[in-house]
Amino acid sequence: MKNILYGLLIFLLIFSCKSSKSIHLFNGKNLNGWHQDVPIMDSVPSAKSPFIVRNGNLVSLGEPRGHLISNDSYKNYRLEIEYRFVDVPGNFGVLVHVSTPRMLYKMFPKSIEVQMEHKNAGDFWVIGEDITCDNMEARRGPKETWGHTEGANRRILNLTDDSEKELGKWNHMVIECIDKTIKVWVNGDLVNYGYEASVSNGQIAIQSEGAEAEIRTFKMVSLNK
Repeated sequence: MKNILYGLLIFLLIFSCKSSKSIHLFNGKNLNGWHQDVPIMDSVPSAKSPFIVRNGNLVSLGEPRGHLISNDSYKNYRLEIEYRFVDVPGNFGVLVHVSTPRMLYKMFPKSIEVQMEHKNAGDFWVIGEDITCDNMEARRGPKETWGHTEGANRRILNLTDDSEKELGKWNHMVIECIDKTIKVWVNGDLVNYGYEASVSNGQIAIQSEGAEAEIRTFKMVSLNK
């Protein structure tokens, strides 16, 4: 009996190791594995990329506005991100389940955004997709205003605005995407939970949206079964 239990334990450990694969999406040196989509660069050849590597950190300069998008698509994973605003707090975010580029306002790709804007970290913004959360009308407004295109109410408020650290300090965000659910933690606090999403896989994107922000850790753990 002991041998059987021991064998089962070993099997479970091996299975667990095989089913959880850690990937560093940012290598600290360059932007290999990513491509940018910055609309103004289509018509202004002199425009510089808003995404650079500086002192081992991935930096979103905030201007010009656009997105840095992973070359690969992913499903069932946990993202761990350490980020901070450099000088002035502002707007920033990570998009999951990214697909069609420039779907919204000829800028934002079809996706679900996990907001990192100062004091609003963990809000969901739906961009051509949708997701359900508890207490939706309290957190999204009247149902008749909901939508996922221009002019509609696309924002779903987080559960707490008190989880971020003060300006200049590093925040730790975890985004867990399993099937059609998305959970978000900021510095250990569960700040949002959505389910019945309209999409369950896609690329990952980082925004340049007006404020300079740094990322020093961008790691993914695969949760594929």
